[in-house]
Amino acid sequence: MCGIVGYIGDKNCVPILINGLKRLEYRGYDSAGIAVIFDHNSQIVKNKGKVSLLEDKLESLHLFSNLGIGHTRWATHGIPNELNAHPHFNSEKNLYVIHNGIIENYQTLKKGLQKLGYEFITQTDSEVLPHLIDSFLKKGNSLFKSVQLSLNEVEGTYGIAVVYEKEPDKIIAARKGSPLVLGIGENENFVASDVSAILSHTKQIVYLEDGDIIQVFKDHFSAKTILDKDIEKEIHEITMTLDEIDKGGYSHFMLKEIMEQPESVRNSMRGRILFDEGTSKLGGLENVAEALAASNRIIISACGTSWHAGLVGKYMLEQFTRIPTEVEYASEFRYRNPIINKGDTIFFISQSGETADTLASLKESKMRGALALGICNVVGSSIARESNAGVYTHAGPEIGVASTKAFTSQLVVLSLITLLIARKKYMSIVDGKSIAEELSKIPDKIAEILKLNDQIEEIAEVFKEAKNFLYLGRGYNFPVALEGALKLKEISYIHAEGYPAAEMKHGPIALIDENMPAVFIAPKDSTYDKIISNIQEVKARRGKIIAVASQCDNEIDKIVDYTIKIPDTIRILMPLLTVIPLQLLAYHIAVKKGLNVDQPRNLAKSVTVE
Repeated sequence: MCGIVGYIGDKNCVPILINGLKRLEYRGYDSAGIAVIFDHNSQIVKNKGKVSLLEDKLESLHLFSNLGIGHTRWATHGIPNELNAHPHFNSEKNLYVIHNGIIENYQTLKKGLQKLGYEFITQTDSEVLPHLIDSFLKKGNSLFKSVQLSLNEVEGTYGIAVVYEKEPDKIIAARKGSPLVLGIGENENFVASDVSAILSHTKQIVYLEDGDIIQVFKDHFSAKTILDKDIEKEIHEITMTLDEIDKGGYSHFMLKEIMEQPESVRNSMRGRILFDEGTSKLGGLENVAEALAASNRIIISACGTSWHAGLVGKYMLEQFTRIPTEVEYASEFRYRNPIINKGDTIFFISQSGETADTLASLKESKMRGALALGICNVVGSSIARESNAGVYTHAGPEIGVASTKAFTSQLVVLSLITLLIARKKYMSIVDGKSIAEELSKIPDKIAEILKLNDQIEEIAEVFKEAKNFLYLGRGYNFPVALEGALKLKEISYIHAEGYPAAEMKHGPIALIDENMPAVFIAPKDSTYDKIISNIQEVKARRGKIIAVASQCDNEIDKIVDYTIKIPDTIRILMPLLTVIPLQLLAYHIAVKKGLNVDQPRNLAKSVTVE
């Protein structure tokens, strides 16, 4: 959500900023802009729409500058337009600020600044920042001190970068609740909200923590807190490559990431299964494994797709560990004064590790004394650093806004956690070995399902004009129904609902007619006969039915309109297989509707505002 990139060095910053912003497009945005400083002068260029439009504008200007900042905006306060786009500036138009996050007390700050004579021209909360910083500059403070003093008056979240004509040798950057990194080069340094923006220039990275503020020069940097305490920052060497964040010949990142799942799932379990002992080994949980197994209650806190993974995790944990497990929307959890007791363990699941609601929920839980454990994909992310302990999913970079491989990797990690706890409690070595063996087969079974891509595309052609969809499943596959519906909504803009199949007759059946496609997740398990009855109920009302079914099931073909046959596995692992056809179905429907599946409207990859 929103993107920041900044450069200071000996090179022309303009192409560096543009390329960095292009790397950040996957996060979702509605406008873009840059500001550059040169010869104690400056230039700002911004527009509504894509970075490519900004690039077109810049071509005719022939700008050359060694210092600049760039931004992609995802609207919170104020409609998407050129005026509300970042960077924002002061009245003299010599101070420029880019900002990710939300200034919660901006109305109060704005009124105070208006009394001082400052005029506002945008609808954004972010515009208070350049004026507030300017007010401290006018009192004789340096740029660094002015930013520091300003941030002490700000309530809310921010990742910011600031440049100033009168101090053209530095960028000031600060973070609270919104990710920001410093990239270290040779006679050049970078600031970015995401490593991917600067990966082509450096792999030497400094992660900013909440409350950090840094002065970035071309050949060095210094760091303090906003409370003026000196701090030392560690430089990390990252291993991600540019190839990992390119499309690799696929039409879209989403399709690439769907097709990568045999490998991403394999990576999530690599070295973590102890086959001889029928258990798992999770290095990040070694120091808390006994406390985890002794938990009185487990809570899983997450948002969106990660929340659906958490629901599957609840089924796993309660079935095999007998520990009561609750799944909470992180966006609601911290605000309802939740009951957290000694002996409770709370897992926080987030692909990016930066999800604002989940991060805030984690901090609240730690304050109340809970054992806070993270499950995330991005090494060095905020949730990874804030948690007491945790597990990386190792799914690799996920660029498509609609999460796919992150979901299946989260399911793998939850199954490994379940196996770890269950073997410490009630599960026999025989049962543990059986689950471990089945888990090891999942990557090949996913690869087998992906061979059905052409068949699923043909089904998508039939239903691309549908206005509504119903997704139905039972047991472990109910959360998969929710996830399938979410994928369709996110990228095709078709209204879709996920329901437990047995609940259909308690309301949603009223919607069924010949224009309402229903997707049933119907593998041959202990609920198979019941779900066949639900299929018959839809069929009797002329509903069109797509069934995700077991390869060995030849009877279901007689009562549904379309079948997608998948391999079998044990119930605990079935969601890893049943979700794959639903991802492909959503993808192909959206593509056939001519939509941008990687950057669906109004959405952002990493939701870093509440």
